[in-house]
Amino acid sequence: MNGAVNMTQTKFIPSGGLAFVEEKDLRKISKYAKEGWILESFAMLGYRLKKGEPRNIEYEIDYQTGVDEDYFAYFEEAGWSHVCSAGDEIHVFSAPVGTKPIYSDKETIIEKYEREKRQMGKYALPFLLSYVLYFLLYALSKSTWVPEMVGMVSVFLGIVTMIGLVFTGLPYIAYSFKLNKLRKP
Repeated sequence: MNGAVNMTQTKFIPSGGLAFVEEKDLRKISKYAKEGWILESFAMLGYRLKKGEPRNIEYEIDYQTGVDEDYFAYFEEAGWSHVCSAGDEIHVFSAPVGTKPIYSDKETIIEKYEREKRQMGKYALPFLLSYVLYFLLYALSKSTWVPEMVGMVSVFLGIVTMIGLVFTGLPYIAYSFKLNKLRKP
C-alpha cells in the first residue's frame, strides 16, 4: 500500500439544522471550499461536498417557493451563482468573498425568516393538533369511554406525529427566536 491515494471525491458534512445554525453551517462549508471541498448538494441531514480546486467563496441561503429563471438571473446579476436547491424552497448560492450579501438589511432578513416561520407553522400546527388528539384518545382509553385498542393505536400514531412535530415545530420556534432577536432595538 505504499503511495496509495485516497480516491474519495465526495464527502458528507452534517448540518446543525438551518433553522438553528444557518450562519454557522454556511461558514463551515465556506471553510471546506478553501480546502477544495465544494458544496455539491444537500444530503439527508447535511451537505454533500465534491473534491475540486480550493476556492475562497461564501455561501448564502434563500427560502423561496415557485422560483423561475428570473429568480436565479436576479442573483446571478448580483454576483451570486446558484449551487443547489432542496426541493422547491431552499436555494444555496455562492460568490467570491466580499460580494454584497443577498440580504444586507434588517428588514429583508426579517422577511426571509418570516416566510420560513410561516411555512414551518403551516406544517407544525396540524402535527401539534394531531398529537394532542392522540394523547387525549390514549388518556380516554385508560377509562371505560374508549376501547383499549384505540389507545394502543393512538400511542403509535402519537409517536409518528411527534417525529413530524419535532422536524416542524422546533424550526418554527427557532425562527421565532431569531425574529425576536432581530426585532429588538
